[in-house]
Order: sequence, then C-alpha cells, then structure tokens
Amino acid sequence: MITFTDMQTLVIVGLAFALGGILKGATGVGAPLVAVPLMTSFYDVRFAVAVFVLPNLITNLLQMFIYLRSLKHRLFLFVLCFAAGIGALVGSLTLQLTSSGILEKLMAILVLFYVGFRIFTPGWKLSMRIAQKLSFPVGFLAGFLQGTFGISSPATFTFLNAIKFERSEFIAIVSSFFVAMSVIQLPTLTYLGLMELEHFILGCLAVLPLTSGMPLGALLLKNASAALFDKVILFVLVGVALKLLFV
Repeated sequence: MITFTDMQTLVIVGLAFALGGILKGATGVGAPLVAVPLMTSFYDVRFAVAVFVLPNLITNLLQMFIYLRSLKHRLFLFVLCFAAGIGALVGSLTLQLTSSGILEKLMAILVLFYVGFRIFTPGWKLSMRIAQKLSFPVGFLAGFLQGTFGISSPATFTFLNAIKFERSEFIAIVSSFFVAMSVIQLPTLTYLGLMELEHFILGCLAVLPLTSGMPLGALLLKNASAALFDKVILFVLVGVALKLLFV
C-alpha cells in the first residue's frame, strides 16, 4: 500500500507534475499527457488518475479565469464540455471495472497513437463548421479517455489544434474543458472508492511542483523553438509508452 509519507512516491509524483507543469507553461496545455503516464509507469492507472484530478482542476480553473475573456465560440464550448462530462462519468466507471494491467497497455497504445498522429499529420486542419458538428462525439470521447486513463490528448489536442484557434482562446477552451471533466471525476471517483485520502493529499501537494514548473516552461519556450520543445516531449512520451508496454 502506497502512503503519502513514502519518500519515493513523493519524489516520483513531484517529478511527474513538475515535467507536466513545464509542458503546460510552454504550451498552455498538456500536463496530464506527461504526468499521468509517468506515474502509471511506476504505480498503476487508478493511482495516477486519482492523484491528478485535484491539481488538474485547480490549475485549469486559474487558467480559465485568466483567459475566459478571449472566448468567442461559447456554444461550441458548451456542447464540448457537456459531452465531456458525460464521457468522464462513463470513463470513471470503466476505470473501476477494468483490469489495471489492461488499462496500462491501452494507455501505452493511446500515447503511441498520439505521437504517431502528431508526427505524420502535422498540417491537419478542420473548419469551424465541421468542428461544431463533431463537438459532441469528440467531447464524449475525450471525457471517456480522461475518466479511464487520465489523458484525453489523443482526442482533445488533435481536434482543437486542427481548428487553429488563436492561442488565448485555445487555452480558454482547453482549460474550461478540463474543469468540466474534473468536476465530474472528483465526486465520481470518491463515490466509487478510487479517490482515497492519500490520493487527495498527494494531489494537494502536487499543485506546488505543477505550478512551479509552469514559469520554467514559459522561460524554456523563449530560449528554444517550439518545434524542438515539441520533439523532446514526443521523445519522452515514446519512452514512457514503451516502458508501459514491455516492463
């Protein structure tokens, strides 16, 4: 049984959230994409998902309030968040019922799919008209992935990046989106017994390295190209995915 006083656990969780914070500071998004698979590679999916919910909610609430004035496509966001909330509920139930070993292998495949999609379709674009029609199914899929694996990037980022929002509106949409999913996840995981006191305490503690890493990420982006930073993150993700598959 992992306890919050276990120093190894504190170091691993702290490192995972610091790396996630660096990515979030550089791009405005993506903290779960690094932190959750990294924690899963040492523990399991249920641990990683439960620990990440609270800091995910807090940091995205802060970003949402900062960038919400940049939001223009309000109906699009409402449909996306509503569908994501339903998906997060279904995903949380799936997390409880599915074998941890199976979930870890599926997470690895999910991460590799995301990396492959980013590499082979860098210029993929989507019109707002088509995006509005896809908002409910994509929102549900992203919420389901978030509830089951703690990461929704294969659906969220590929979809929203393809629409080519202006950066501030993109961050406003993504932040609101994660808040909607976290608000559903937190009580659902608690009710299902997947959110225990140790997860809650670790989540509270993890806010510090996550928020500390964000200014560093912003600084790194000023001194290195976004393309180089992106390649480093993809390289790290491949390593984590391979560890989940074969170790």
